[in-house]
Amino acid sequence: MNNMANKAPNKKKQKKSKGSFGPIITLLIISFTIGGSYTLMADQEIKDQFSLDTTIKATETVSTDISLSQVIIDSDNDLIDTIEVIENKDLLITYKSLSGTTLSGAIVDNTSTPVVLKSSKEIYSSLIELGVDPNKVDIIVSEESGKFWKELAGSILPFLIIIALFVFLMRKSMGGGAAGMMGGKDFDKQVNKKPDTKFKDVAGIDEAKEELMEVVDFLKHGKKYQKMGAKIPRGVLLFGAPGTGKTLVAKAVAGEAEVPFFHIAGSEFEEMFVGVGASRVRDLFTKAKQSSPAIIFIDEIDAVGKKRQTGGSTATGSSTSEQTLNQILVEMDGFDTDTNVIVIAATNRPEILDPALLRPGRFDRRISIDPPNIKEREEILQVHTKDKPMHPEVNYAEIAKATSGFSGADLANMLNEAAILSTKYKKKSIDMEMIHMAIEKVVIGLEKKSRKLSEKERKITAYHEAGHAICGHLNPLCEPVHKISIVSRGSALGVTWYLPQEDTHLTSKEKFEQDLVSYLGGRAAEQVMFGSITTGASNDIERATQVARNMIMVYGMGSMANVAFGNPAEINNLSRSYSDSTAQKIDDEVQQIITTAYQNAINLLTENKDKLKEIGDILLEKETIDATEFQKLMSDREVQGPKQA
Repeated sequence: MNNMANKAPNKKKQKKSKGSFGPIITLLIISFTIGGSYTLMADQEIKDQFSLDTTIKATETVSTDISLSQVIIDSDNDLIDTIEVIENKDLLITYKSLSGTTLSGAIVDNTSTPVVLKSSKEIYSSLIELGVDPNKVDIIVSEESGKFWKELAGSILPFLIIIALFVFLMRKSMGGGAAGMMGGKDFDKQVNKKPDTKFKDVAGIDEAKEELMEVVDFLKHGKKYQKMGAKIPRGVLLFGAPGTGKTLVAKAVAGEAEVPFFHIAGSEFEEMFVGVGASRVRDLFTKAKQSSPAIIFIDEIDAVGKKRQTGGSTATGSSTSEQTLNQILVEMDGFDTDTNVIVIAATNRPEILDPALLRPGRFDRRISIDPPNIKEREEILQVHTKDKPMHPEVNYAEIAKATSGFSGADLANMLNEAAILSTKYKKKSIDMEMIHMAIEKVVIGLEKKSRKLSEKERKITAYHEAGHAICGHLNPLCEPVHKISIVSRGSALGVTWYLPQEDTHLTSKEKFEQDLVSYLGGRAAEQVMFGSITTGASNDIERATQVARNMIMVYGMGSMANVAFGNPAEINNLSRSYSDSTAQKIDDEVQQIITTAYQNAINLLTENKDKLKEIGDILLEKETIDATEFQKLMSDREVQGPKQA
């Protein structure tokens, strides 16, 4: 059984290797077909054009043209001494009765274009077929000059063109030129020998920089650590959310240490041929060792470092990734103790990496790069505004407060949008107005003032957004309302924007319950004001359902307390670890949480229906209400928690 299982993958590999010659065989068949067709066409052309009606032009010594049929008659009458075929285009005819004078000309008539015949030998054969007796007339064939090279070029040139085309296509597909065809890669283009990025250019990750400074010191002064018996770290794994600065901090390490920086994405090891990825790994590590001390940076290492399958047969596509991963493991184990080469890798999903890759001796250190907090966002903003003309009144602390949840890349993108808007509105510098517009554009989308709603739709949208805002305001654990608008943005007809006052790391059950009331406040407002509901709450319902399901399945906040059932987004009927009866209980409890939150929203808005109408009417008139105006409108209402249904 085991032998059969081992043989099956080999057959697949053989098929894959054999299949790679398919394009070449197809091209060869096409070339032979074209060559054969060309020969048949040329032969037919000779037969069609060379006939008894062909006229031989007169020369200066003979004033009369003569037809080829007359030449045949004269040859039968023994009047012609020789017929000489010269380079498949001329006939030189010597008459016995004309004492050596010759009649010569191309085998064409006066009205047609010259016919290039394939060879002089074919003309010789054609003359005999037409009736020239070689016993009476000497037929002399003069081979054309350079015939061998012309025939050689004619037969080989099509193949050379096809091969050149095939090589070009392979180079395009493999992205590595001639080196790509052989499995290697030119890493000279991917090495930054003098990185100019320093730690001062990276803001917001002080703890990570502090730990990476030890790596810098290893690269600069490795001998002092070796004297103490310390070994240089083989690898450093940076993991965190996208846009948090993993690539930037890796460059900064190389810049501080002043060593070559080899950078490559994990996907670049993958190619259509088995073994190419492993070859590229060898080439990369060989190049880095030659440039030691050096840093190898592998971005998105999860593309090749996923957990290997155990037991059973693996998919054909995974064999290449496993070979590449195995080669990385071998190379990282193969460093000499005095080889100052450190591998820095980055990933957004460390949980899917192979355990062999994460063990000590390979990636000795794992550093989390977290999203920046409010203080770190302020530092990042100051770094990204160094090359921008900022207005003196720009408040970085206020911007950092308004960009909760932004990563470093998000902040850079927001400032770039602010610069674009400032240019659009002909500003001399970037002020707070442009920055707030840029934040809104990034967070809630671009305004679509061209989208026209009917008066009824505008009313429904206005009261819907007012319902969100009132429910959020009257529940003390919800974030404060920052802005309400019924101007369409993206796919939304209106928006209520809440702005956190501080960064939080823990969320209570009561906070979730009050957030659910806020989410469902829009639909509740429609019910209270119009007695019916619309599709406008579809996104609100989706978010509320996700929160309620996470409360039960992930955080253990339901009646089946302290039991986790896994991430709902990653569970299906085949992978869940609980019974159908438990699944029904989860569904029932999610429904109960949503129903309770919706009834609480109905109660709040019914008690404050006058305020709901007032804010909705203002939105219909002004389209937008900011935080200050909303606080004034709600100043006479006491903040309260949700009432029990």
